[in-house]
Amino acid sequence: MKKLLHEVLRERPLVGDGAMGTELMLAGLEQGGCGEAWNLTHPERVLAIQKRYVNAGADCLITNTFGGSRIMLRRHGHESELAEINAAGARIAREAFGGKPGFVLGDVGPLGALLEPYGDLSADAARAALEEQCRALVEGGVDAIIIETQTSLEELGLAIEAAKAAQAPCIIASLAYDLSMDGTFYKTMMGVSPEQAAEFVEESGAHVVALNCGTGMDMTGAAVVTRLYREHSSLPVMVQPNAGLPVLENLKAVYKQLPEDTARAVPEVLAAGAAIVGSCCGSTPEHTRAIRRRVDAFIAAKNTAGGRQGGAV
Repeated sequence: MKKLLHEVLRERPLVGDGAMGTELMLAGLEQGGCGEAWNLTHPERVLAIQKRYVNAGADCLITNTFGGSRIMLRRHGHESELAEINAAGARIAREAFGGKPGFVLGDVGPLGALLEPYGDLSADAARAALEEQCRALVEGGVDAIIIETQTSLEELGLAIEAAKAAQAPCIIASLAYDLSMDGTFYKTMMGVSPEQAAEFVEESGAHVVALNCGTGMDMTGAAVVTRLYREHSSLPVMVQPNAGLPVLENLKAVYKQLPEDTARAVPEVLAAGAAIVGSCCGSTPEHTRAIRRRVDAFIAAKNTAGGRQGGAV
């Protein structure tokens, strides 16, 4: 029987995949288009992207369902295809492993609307939308639900409840942090600190606390937040930082950090206690390949050191 993801993470670190949106655009998705609909209209292109991540060494693939909630799909006219889009996302990711062992993480992104009283979205409507997507992903056979790019504990809490109601085998809660102007601390756009998030995620019953994206969130920053997570929670940690800091070119944020430069701080992240190391904005399968090499080297060095210590007893 296959072990649950959070059980495996107690034994060894795993490698996550990288960016999907930019890869879809390179494959032909128009600016502002619905990438999730490609699970139905261009499944071979989504599969090709995810196969490249598997070939680069990813143990975990995130489904192409970031905007797969009813609220997000409605904006593109694909609301009626919600179940099919999410099920296809899970199926394509599983197929990408080609029979190799690996974990499929069902992606649930932000709802893209503010909850009452700050906005028009009621908690009940948000909960219903999140549960609907989580159920579709779980029925599609994912190994975990990853609730990502979250900035408020209110929506994150509703999403964790939804994943639990859908009986997700593992729940990953990932927040997006911004580096302060003076470079001394990280908080989400809604003012949530890593310390607050770690305690909240564990108390809410999720299985993994994570980080992704955010302004100024690179691999070195991921090590900083990982240490804070470990100080305030006993949960495994997943990190998916950006490929360095973006530069503005033609009014667009462009990430130029080379794969080896991104991966250079991976040993620091692992030493801080991260159990899954992937990447986010600006990354490619080559970034995943570089991360894989660093993770393998870290594991080998740790095993060698353990063997020496064991032999000395």
